[in-house]
Amino acid sequence: MRLFRAAGNRFWVIDFFRGLSVLLMIAFHFAYDLNWLGVIALDFFDGFGWVIPRLIAGSFMFLAGLSLTISYSRDMKKMRGEAITRKFVMRGLRIFAWGMLITVMTALLLGSGTVWFGVLHLIGISVIVARPLVRYRYTNLFLGMGILAAGFLLHAFVFPFPWLLPLGFVPAGFFSYDYAPLLPYAGVVLLGVYFGNSVYPRGRAAGGSVPRGAGVLCWMGRNSLFIYLLHQPVLIALLYMLFA
Repeated sequence: MRLFRAAGNRFWVIDFFRGLSVLLMIAFHFAYDLNWLGVIALDFFDGFGWVIPRLIAGSFMFLAGLSLTISYSRDMKKMRGEAITRKFVMRGLRIFAWGMLITVMTALLLGSGTVWFGVLHLIGISVIVARPLVRYRYTNLFLGMGILAAGFLLHAFVFPFPWLLPLGFVPAGFFSYDYAPLLPYAGVVLLGVYFGNSVYPRGRAAGGSVPRGAGVLCWMGRNSLFIYLLHQPVLIALLYMLFA
């Protein structure tokens, strides 16, 4: 089917793993919503229930950093530096704007647990911040590891103010359904940049067609933002109809 063929010069492997992350995200949120509605009882504050969503979110961040290197390598062949910077800034602001839409919607519909700085906020800002660093390799490796370490150290403290929440300075009693501060998660994006510069140093076209059986996940990977924004309202509506 044409729908599931490789799209242009995209790397089907990246789309495949992004699609796999989307599928795991939907499965996790399905379980989370069942727990929220009282259908099942699961612990999402300890053990695997705490680790799994962070691994899934981290995969999106890592792949975002990796994809930046491919985009940058290809843009360098046909655009000037100022135009590339403008493209990165606009892309980051667009993703951040979708994150702000989630902030508004969760504030209106949920109140407690509002998503003030979630995965989309983090990726949007990281795209902009990564622009001066995207051409480097080991700089991103060491800087990414340093940001991860700083974030994990910061996690042990609470602060009497909320103003630096995007950085990872968490006030006492803070709760959000999605929280991805720059410390440590911007480090994951930079590690993705390092990996992209190591594996795809020139951003060459992938070529070939999608292997049999991988097409659906590749399609999900190509449309990950659209699915990310819509899957929760759809899941909750379906579950309410089933278990109301």
